[in-house]
Amino acid sequence: MAKKTIVVKQIRSAARRPAVQTATLKGLGLNKMNRTRELEDTPSVRGMVHSIRHLVEIIEERG
Repeated sequence: MAKKTIVVKQIRSAARRPAVQTATLKGLGLNKMNRTRELEDTPSVRGMVHSIRHLVEIIEERG
């Protein structure tokens, strides 16, 4: 069975944001503009993406 994944892209800068938002970006593997990551679709990852939804966008959902 293939795991479900999501592709997340950082669309805004983390400059002048609270430290917790910067740490969330780093936790997802995003730290520079226009960087994309394919992440496992789990409730914890979805929660992290939701908490910084103004900085990232979900490009694609696979699986």
